[in-house]
Order: sequence, then structure tokens, then C-alpha cells
Amino acid sequence: MIAVIVLTHERVHLLRQCVERVLERTSELTSEIVIWNNGSTDGTLEYLDALTDPRIHVVHHHENIGQNAYAEACALTSAPYVIELDDDMIDAPAEWDRRLFDAFERLPDVGFLAASLVDNPHDLASQIMHHERADEYRTVEENGVTLLRGPVGGGCAITSRELLDRVGGFRQKRRQVFWLEDEAYIHDIEQLGYSAAFLKDLQLFHAGGSFYAAEPEAKHEYWRAYWLREVRKNRVKRALRRIPLLGQVGERRGWLTLSETPEL
Repeated sequence: MIAVIVLTHERVHLLRQCVERVLERTSELTSEIVIWNNGSTDGTLEYLDALTDPRIHVVHHHENIGQNAYAEACALTSAPYVIELDDDMIDAPAEWDRRLFDAFERLPDVGFLAASLVDNPHDLASQIMHHERADEYRTVEENGVTLLRGPVGGGCAITSRELLDRVGGFRQKRRQVFWLEDEAYIHDIEQLGYSAAFLKDLQLFHAGGSFYAAEPEAKHEYWRAYWLREVRKNRVKRALRRIPLLGQVGERRGWLTLSETPEL
């Protein structure tokens, strides 16, 4: 019924908790689990090879291909539903997969349904959701399901294989190890009229960021490049704002809204 895909690289201490507190708490609905080891050298290989759950299929890849491994791992599964699960999701309630699946089945217009996050002061993603950008989220009831509508990430999210097939699967960018693969998938399904949302009442514990593990250089490079692009866009927008009429129209329609950027 459900295939769960986990990518991991050089953080066996988090992976172990993900397996024992999240994967082992799945219901009988989860029939396949693929754990893709992206070239880890920290004991991940030995730990994974010792697992005995017959549902688990381990792939030891010789190099780190980052987010691109989602497409590769998904191709190894056949279940009609697929859950992407980050290896730094380290705690979940029993049968969390069933709750995610049951809600997804009741939401025909939602193509990507993610579990919400426990408010963890050490985790950037949960702090953004619960505090820094809490005003960007709204609680809505749809078909008896309580959702959070706003920016959605794929730390633990379900979609259907039927929808995956329609958009050509998860994208790959061979020249990039880290990139926002979940954002790309959400964009693809939105073109078909589907949306993404968080399941508000299902919260998993996310242990992301440097408090829990060293962050890879590829991730830093991605965000440096991202924010440099945003800085350049802001410069262009400021210049356009000074043009009579164009600036007024642009601001009114939101074309020239400046994005918030960190100090670079």
C-alpha cells in the first residue's frame, strides 16, 4: 500500500533514531521501505546492514547524489502511495503513516500532504512554522481534515504514484547535490490543479540544522547562491520602483515586492 523512502548521508546517529522511533512505528499499511545510503562513511553502512525488518531494502550508493536519489529510490518501489521521509525526523506517534494516508484519501485536491512539526527550539524549520513566519499559515477544515495552508516542505509527506507518473516522477538535477526537490514536485503538481498542505494534528519531531549534525557544504553553497540571486533581484526592483508609473503599477500588483534577505 505505502512505500517509504529515506535518504541518508553521514549522520548515522540521527538515522538510528529515525529507524527506531519513526519507521518502526509504521502500520501494516507500509509494505516497502527503501533506505538510500548516499555514500556515507560514518558507520551508516554497518548499521543498515544489521537491520532485519523484511520491508527494508537498503541501497548503498558509491557517491552522494543528494536529493536526486529520491527519483532513483522511488523507481525501486511499486506501492500506490509514496512517503518521502527525511532521516532527521527522529520521533513520531504510533501508526503515523496510517493517519497521513487516511487524511490524504479524504483530500482529492491535495497532491502532497506533509506531517506538521513539533515546536522544537533547536530546529529551524519548526521555528519558521511556529514563530518566525507563523503569520503565513492558516488553519482550515477540508472534508473533515484540519490542515495548515502555507509554505510546505517535504520532511515527511505523502503523494500518490498515479500523480507521480503524471508529472514524470521526482525531478533530478545531476549537477546539484542539494536543492529543493520537494518544492519542484509541488510546482509540478500545481500545474495539474493540485495543492500541498500540512496535516496540522500530526506532528513529527524534526532534528534539522547544525545543532544536531554538521551541515554539508553543498547545502551552504545552494543557499548562498539562492540569497545572492534574491539580493540581485531586489536591486533591480529598487531601480524599477524609481521609474514613474511603472513603479506605482509594479508595487500595486506585487511585482516589485522586495524579499527579505540575510546579511551577506
